[in-house]
Amino acid sequence: MSIDPQVARDMVYRAVQIPSLSGLEGEVSAYLTGWMNRHGFQAHVDEAGNAVGERGCGPITVVLLGHMDTVPGDIPVRVDSQGVLHGRGSVDAKGSLCTFMAAVAGLPELALQAARFVVIGATEEEAPSSRGARHAAGQYQPDFVLIGEPSGWAGLTLGYKGRLVVKLRVQKGNFHTAGEGASAADDLTEAWFRVRSWAAGVGSEGAGVFDRVQATLQDLGGESGDGLTQTAWATVGLRLPPSLTPGQAEEAIRTALHDLDVEQVFSGHETAVRHPRDNALTRALRVAIRAAGGTPTFKVKTGTSDMNVVAERWPVPTVAYGPGDSSLDHTPDERLDLAEYDRAVTILTEALTRLVASNSAG
Repeated sequence: MSIDPQVARDMVYRAVQIPSLSGLEGEVSAYLTGWMNRHGFQAHVDEAGNAVGERGCGPITVVLLGHMDTVPGDIPVRVDSQGVLHGRGSVDAKGSLCTFMAAVAGLPELALQAARFVVIGATEEEAPSSRGARHAAGQYQPDFVLIGEPSGWAGLTLGYKGRLVVKLRVQKGNFHTAGEGASAADDLTEAWFRVRSWAAGVGSEGAGVFDRVQATLQDLGGESGDGLTQTAWATVGLRLPPSLTPGQAEEAIRTALHDLDVEQVFSGHETAVRHPRDNALTRALRVAIRAAGGTPTFKVKTGTSDMNVVAERWPVPTVAYGPGDSSLDHTPDERLDLAEYDRAVTILTEALTRLVASNSAG
């Protein structure tokens, strides 16, 4: 029997109420673990601080990996007269994680006999460490994976771009500006122009944004000097297509800047991932979305998620799913329509039931 919608709504409201910046998820982890233990799960907090709950005892393992940390930003938590929940994390991504918990809590006994469902509220997804997902990737060998990220109740996200961050720094001796030579800022600007030019040349003409490199000047630290030396620095963020690994991008940038005296420090290496459209998991979700009156839509995202982190360790059917509009992620207007949340819980409950029934029959 499906969970009472008001119980599911109360759970997500309370989860959003609890502040949980990356690295400070202890209070929300304890709350979600307690909730799961009260609703039929065997739940605990693991070594990475993840809130982990399990239900079912069948031979199939379905992992539902969401995250409970948020970016900074104090948005007063409230439900308005239209039934919309406002608050940091309502969309990204406590709404999706709570959808997972509510759906698994409402599964029928036949589904629980056919499969083991593992819901994970991961830590530090919004931080470069992705600590929770990296730990979870070594603990389970799932047959199917759902990633908790907003896709809209009728949307299914199949892929995320990769990432690379490069910090550029130029230091050189001071000189009089009336003389010959380039300043540290000049050399830094030249380095940025070369990186941007390289990025623009990757991918075939007419390729969509998912198949191109996006280069963004994230932090321009400026220039400083002590009278003897001058220093300029900046941070460049790169979003990478599936055709280019972070290692290949790093090598290309080093080549492009080989004759410039620019220090380069690379971090944030994440490989792009794109999963197939047609498998047992996507079919079950598509059927459930249509049954709820929707038209399934496949998506790919230009950001990254824990899907990037676990894809290599979990080469199985995977999709990201969750209620909400991802364009509201990290914004001052972050909010979640609770009617959409209710619908996503119903759809996911139906999809999981169908998924494990068809696979156990096969």
